[in-house]
Parts: sequence; C-alpha cells; structure tokens
Amino acid sequence: MSYESILYEEQDEIGILTLNMPEKRNALGVAAEKEITACLQDAAERHETKVIILKANGPAFCAGHDRTEILNQPVSNIRRLFQTSYNLMNTIRSIPQCVIAEVHSIAMAGGCHLVAGCDLITAGSEKARFGMTGLIYSYNCSTPTVAVSRCVGQKKCMEMLMTAKLYTAEESREMGLVNWVFPDDQLHEKTMEVAKDICKSSKFAIYQSKTVYYAQSEMTEKQAYMYAKEMMALEAVSVNATEGFTAFLAKRDPVWNDDTF
Repeated sequence: MSYESILYEEQDEIGILTLNMPEKRNALGVAAEKEITACLQDAAERHETKVIILKANGPAFCAGHDRTEILNQPVSNIRRLFQTSYNLMNTIRSIPQCVIAEVHSIAMAGGCHLVAGCDLITAGSEKARFGMTGLIYSYNCSTPTVAVSRCVGQKKCMEMLMTAKLYTAEESREMGLVNWVFPDDQLHEKTMEVAKDICKSSKFAIYQSKTVYYAQSEMTEKQAYMYAKEMMALEAVSVNATEGFTAFLAKRDPVWNDDTF
C-alpha cells in the first residue's frame, strides 16, 4: 500500500510508521490522519507485527494540526478534521499491537496529543519537546487535553494548558508523559530494543494486556476488579498462557502459537 504523507515498513515483528511531511513540520490534516489510520487498521487486520513504532522525518516530530485546515474554515470542516483525529486516536487504542511513539524533536499541540495517545513513548534527551501550545494562538488544546490529562493528571495538565510551555524530555518523563529518555543519536536503536523486548511475548498477551488496561481504566475500582478477575480466569486457560507456564516450569523457551488467541 502506497501513501503520500507517511512511510511504512515491517522488520520481522515490528512495524515502523514514519510521518513524512518534513516541509510542513509533519502538521496533521484530514488526508494525513486518514492515511495513518488506514495504515494502522491494515496492520491490525493482518496482525503480522506485535509492535508498531510511530516516528517522524524532518526537524519536528509533529507541529500539531495544519493551521490552514482550521483558519477561516467553516465549523463543519473543522469538526470533520477533529472527527478524523478522534478516529485516529481510537484506532491507536484499539489495534492489537503495542504502539510506541519515538519522539526525536518537538511534539506540540496535536503532536503532543498524538504521542500521548500511544501506548508507550520514547524521547531523545536533547531535542525532544512536548507541549500543549494552543493558548499562544488563543485556541485551547481541547482534544489533546483528553489524552494528556490521562497521562500526567489534572494539575500538571492544567499547567501545560495555561503556560503553553514546551517541556524537555526529562521533564516529560518526570511528569509521567514519557516512558524512556535516550541519547538523541541512539533513540531509534534504543526504541527498537524496547520493541524487541515486548516481542518476546505472544501476540495474545500483548493484545490482552492492552485491551484489559484501557477497559479497566474507565471503570470504578469495584467494576475493574470484577472485570480483571474474570479476565485472569479466561486468560489462564488460553493456549499461550498454558504454554508459557509449562515452559517456565520445564525451564525451556516457550513456543507461542500466534495463530490463535
């Protein structure tokens, strides 16, 4: 499948999706977001990978949404843009692969939203920056607030909104937005190592871990425990969990059956 705004390749069990609009600082518009969504959905349907790394070419990771698709546009067009954005974020959350954002530079506004919506985030120690910068333009980052607030909490999210500040990779790690900070010249290599570690498990376990986590996160504590205990019981009798426990007790490497859940 060919794309205009992105590149996509698969290396063994890892998919690499690259934003490829450096001339516009990878600003997201309807066409670009539809391509990213279609690519992720295709990868999900084929399910030949366990992890997908989302990275970018050019001096910026993502400068947010394309201002030309917002400025002087009718409300219906702007609503369509952010519906497309919602569809993308929902796809990231629902596909069976673990999605890792590999951030080498600035991820601001909608770019910060995009990475916050991913399952894990790695960042370059020197050049990566994160922020919800909408108030610079007197435009609240409403949709980024949804994903970011679920990573960093209420007060920090409000600080990010009100100051429109760009935060370093280390500051972002400390606030809970970023998982790992690596030297800039080793960022992709180290992100691949993270992905390969995840790939040691079965497709079943990765998918279940992601699904159960996001499902329980929106439940009350009691509902979450009721749901989690049922999932623990069902997962315990699965083909791959049985193999995992058996291999552990036999002190051998497991052989996953990735044709079944």
